[in-house]
Amino acid sequence: MESNLAYKLDETIREEIIGGRVVAMSSPALKHIFIGANIHRIFDRYLYGKKCKAIPDGAALFLEEGKEEYQPDMMVVCDRDKLKPDGVHGAPDLVVEVLSPSTGRYDKGHKKDVYEKHGVREYWIVSPGDLSIEQHVLEDGRFVLRDIYALYPPYLLKRMTDDEKAALVTEFHCTLFEDLTVRLEDVFMDIDFS
Repeated sequence: MESNLAYKLDETIREEIIGGRVVAMSSPALKHIFIGANIHRIFDRYLYGKKCKAIPDGAALFLEEGKEEYQPDMMVVCDRDKLKPDGVHGAPDLVVEVLSPSTGRYDKGHKKDVYEKHGVREYWIVSPGDLSIEQHVLEDGRFVLRDIYALYPPYLLKRMTDDEKAALVTEFHCTLFEDLTVRLEDVFMDIDFS
């Protein structure tokens, strides 16, 4: 009986292979999980019945055999030949990583470089702490920072003039789907756990 319990515990360990090394991932915080689920919901609804597929957290992404295996918080894949029983084999069209203390430096550094190298067309780095999204778009084989979108907390909004509030960007478009409007309040909905 104990060996079955130990086996079940081992199954719950999350890890990625980054640069050929196994890197343990801590269990994500509830904010992290909700943000990833909110982003997946936005894309899943939009892509329903279309060629591209929104893939939630937990799916493996294989980019270099034995060297790079990730578990992004959300992916969009338009080439369904890349979808295999064990995960996604090849570059997704969009990758979303929600920052966490255990993986943030990889998300902003090594993984960003690998996604760029393999031709991921758009990459989002989402910060639960800052309520922000960095939108990187592949142009001529390099990621270019399109913009950083942030949802301002109420205490900062109180300090702003009406003109400053009116100038805030609270929604944007994914470059893959120009008719899909991503609203920051939808991405960061229901994450205030005091």
